[in-house]
Amino acid sequence: MRRPTLVRSLRLTGALSAVAFAVAVATAGPAAAHTEVEAEGARALDQNVELTFSAESESASAGISKLEVILPEGITPQDISYEKGPKGWKFAPTGRGYTVSGPKLAVGEDAEYVVTVRQLPDAKELVFKTLQTYSDGKVDRWIELEEEAQGDGHGHGHPAPRLELKAAAPGAQSVSPSPTEEPTASAPSSGTASDEPAAEESPAEPVADNTEDDDGMSVAVPLGIGAVVLVLGGGVWWFRNRRSGSA
Repeated sequence: MRRPTLVRSLRLTGALSAVAFAVAVATAGPAAAHTEVEAEGARALDQNVELTFSAESESASAGISKLEVILPEGITPQDISYEKGPKGWKFAPTGRGYTVSGPKLAVGEDAEYVVTVRQLPDAKELVFKTLQTYSDGKVDRWIELEEEAQGDGHGHGHPAPRLELKAAAPGAQSVSPSPTEEPTASAPSSGTASDEPAAEESPAEPVADNTEDDDGMSVAVPLGIGAVVLVLGGGVWWFRNRRSGSA
């Protein structure tokens, strides 16, 4: 092969390699970022299971500030206990799951936290849809199911974190989904007259109360009238006797 031909071939090969590398980087970059959940050896109906969540940052200008998780069927927010996470981050239950949020992380820093589930449901796999919020307000929605996450066929979707479970251990049983507050033993049963606060009786009045007669009139009234009559009668008698004596 002549030298000019060899040089041209080498240059062409180098150019094609550079283009291939650039395409690989461009296509692999977005697909690399994802959110995952892990629990080593997790089985259906296991109790007090620690789940480790990790969310990769894919922003070049903002840090992750919040993660919101939508819990799968069979797990309620009350079943979740927060164990640890980024410094200053707090756990808060929501109507459909929970959030873990706090001061924004450094640009490019991934977020990782751990929660404990009271009991895993009897299922083969669990899907934890996650909304990943950055300090600039951008939100990555990791909510797609496996068939939706194929995206354009090159893995550019936003798959939700998935946890595969082994079969339940022999004899494992489902417990209450979340702790319930039991009524105290001293509380009276409902539906009875004793439950009504208005039914409480006031202190009984003395049966032999002499301050009122059957008509409700105070006894002091007739006694007072009788005393007046006696005084007036005595005065009249004394006045008459005095006149008789003087005559």
